[in-house]
Amino acid sequence: MHVNMSENNSPLDERDRDKLPPILNHSLDRGSKLPFSSCGSFISTFNHKRETGNHNLSTQLLVPAVRQVRELPPICPDVRQKQRISIDILPPEVKARFASDPIIPIRTKTAKEFQEDMERATVSGDWKQVHDFYLTTFGSFLELNAAFKKEANAPFNTIDDSGINIKFVNAVYDSLLHTPPETQKSVLKGIINSLLREWKGPRTKDDLRAYFILVQNPQYTSTATYVIYAHLLRQIAALAEADHHFLMHWFKKLSQKRFKQLVDRLQLFITTRLFPAKPEELPPMAKCSWWIPSATKVLSLLNAANSISSPSIIPFADFYNLTLDHIDFMEDYQTWQTHGNSNRFTFCQFPFILSTVVKKAIIQRDSEQQMISMARQTLVDKVSRRQRVDMSLLFLNIKVRRLQLVSDSLDELSRKRADLKKKLKVTFVGEAGLDMGGLTKEWFLLLIRQIFHTDYGMFTYLKDSQCHWFSSWKCDNCSEFRLVGALMGLAVYNSITLDIRFPPCVYKKLLTPPIVPCDPDTPVGMATLTLDDLQQIMPDLAHGLGELLSYEGNVEEDFCSTFQVFQEELGVVKSYNLKPGGDKIPVTNLNRKEYVQLYIDFLLNKSIYRQFAAFYHGFHSVCASNALMLLRPEEVEILVCGSPNLDMSCLQRLAQYEGYSKTDPTIRAFWDVVLAFPLELQKRLLHFTTGSDRVPVGGMVDLNFKISKIDVSTDWLPVSHTCFNQLCLPPYKSKKELRQKLTIAISNAEGFGLE
Repeated sequence: MHVNMSENNSPLDERDRDKLPPILNHSLDRGSKLPFSSCGSFISTFNHKRETGNHNLSTQLLVPAVRQVRELPPICPDVRQKQRISIDILPPEVKARFASDPIIPIRTKTAKEFQEDMERATVSGDWKQVHDFYLTTFGSFLELNAAFKKEANAPFNTIDDSGINIKFVNAVYDSLLHTPPETQKSVLKGIINSLLREWKGPRTKDDLRAYFILVQNPQYTSTATYVIYAHLLRQIAALAEADHHFLMHWFKKLSQKRFKQLVDRLQLFITTRLFPAKPEELPPMAKCSWWIPSATKVLSLLNAANSISSPSIIPFADFYNLTLDHIDFMEDYQTWQTHGNSNRFTFCQFPFILSTVVKKAIIQRDSEQQMISMARQTLVDKVSRRQRVDMSLLFLNIKVRRLQLVSDSLDELSRKRADLKKKLKVTFVGEAGLDMGGLTKEWFLLLIRQIFHTDYGMFTYLKDSQCHWFSSWKCDNCSEFRLVGALMGLAVYNSITLDIRFPPCVYKKLLTPPIVPCDPDTPVGMATLTLDDLQQIMPDLAHGLGELLSYEGNVEEDFCSTFQVFQEELGVVKSYNLKPGGDKIPVTNLNRKEYVQLYIDFLLNKSIYRQFAAFYHGFHSVCASNALMLLRPEEVEILVCGSPNLDMSCLQRLAQYEGYSKTDPTIRAFWDVVLAFPLELQKRLLHFTTGSDRVPVGGMVDLNFKISKIDVSTDWLPVSHTCFNQLCLPPYKSKKELRQKLTIAISNAEGFGLE
């Protein structure tokens, strides 16, 4: 539903002008704040000409019912679908211009001339010429196009070129905040006039250009402009899917700096609406429950633009709103579970805005609820049969022998599949002691080391890419691959960071699809992978295939290849056709793209299908949850392996001590040495102490890093208890001695010094 404004497209009449916010009637400094009454006045201006029926807006914070706005089309993939889908790329054909489209006036001012006007005004203090430019340009959508369109009445109906002189736009906006308050007010008045226009029929591309220009206005960093900003965002959010498609591609063409500014302004707007520093400056949430949905939907356009850019314009983590970490998301998640991507807004509809911390919490809470439900049913069954209730039913109890670690673990997990979502407790047969977390971590560490050892044969270590890959030999029983998948799932649920080196495409495959299909015959893990994915596993082969694609000579005569590949399995070279009769089909200049894609699909999907399918089902046997649909592949990797971003200064602040104090000379020397280490040695220290060179999702605080004093000769090297993240440090007499002994220990950790 569109906001009904005035009956014509002309600027506001005198009656409407009297209702403009006070912000436009007194000084507007760069950081000025808008009194609450002015926000209310502006809202009443819009409501004055709006149709009735706006009395049912929800007052809930996280799930307001957006009744006044058309639902944003699915620019982001529908995360509730069983299969992840790519962004729908619409055809470039667009609506033809309407016969009634107005003719855009001709304006000839250039960016250079404008900057010269600014320089003269700054020196002379006479701002009339600059003021008149801003007053005219921002007076209507037509004038915005007249000023900034490369050619006034050319259509520019393509996604590749917005038709906007973006350098001129940047120059005008960069200067705006340095103009007198009266000029800044004139810009906001013009925006209000434009937003109050009554729309008849679909938007033209010139209208989209105006929105594209207006949303980049730097004035929206001030809460004084938030009412205006909110209405602009609502109109953009309510555009048709084809219009969003154009805006998405135009956003993609912005510079990284300008793109990041747009994202940051939207994030600040959402944060300020959720947690206002001065609540009196903003309207009550009940009157503007559509603010956050509108801003989040516009942010989704930028996220989509970032996703289709290669490489990405900014890191995907820059779309996280970290203030949302402080909200209990289970109500939001349950609403999303119930209503999906309906008109009930939830943040879970837009998972790009949720940090990995939030997503991990949702997964764990969802798992706990499933576990509690299962445990309750078990207890009810026991009581109804008048059987003795054993509290061990609440746990996944694993009992293993050290000498038969893999086989015992496999047997235990196979027998107790129904208990995989319960809290894990591990017992080593013949050893006393309760599992307070240390035995569980030790079980993970020992299993991972044994399974991923090259002698075990399940995984191949590729030195060039420094990662593990699935062995392609055919196996009759893939239960051990299922065990590895289950281990990864258990690690996520039990907050254990695993030292696994899989390439990124493994996590893409794990989410293909994110929910296990009901039909057991449906293929799983068959992700669409590219040469870039192969590059991260087999860089030399990827380079060779890249050269084949770019070769300018005769491919058939010079390469003499067919649609057949050869692979060594247990010392025997075997051949496989990439397509029926492939050994008789030559690779040519015309079909080489097909050859490369089939080759990649064979290597990364088909040749390891049985092994990976078992691995996939093992992981999902523990992690099966709709919450997985919220995750990116990179986030699954972080949940399993931790984050590679180290902050040793933070670790210093959080470190605990036993036998030492933080002011002890040995401890001061230790941190002086560690903080001066290069990144590689810092990673080795973390691996030496914790069993992994990565940081848990919750950050350094979740490491519980401890330094303990051991009263031994200073000739000894430091030792560690990786199960407890504990470093045992002799009282070395000098910083030089400490650096030498610590470097030796962490550089040669494999084989000794670990307990």
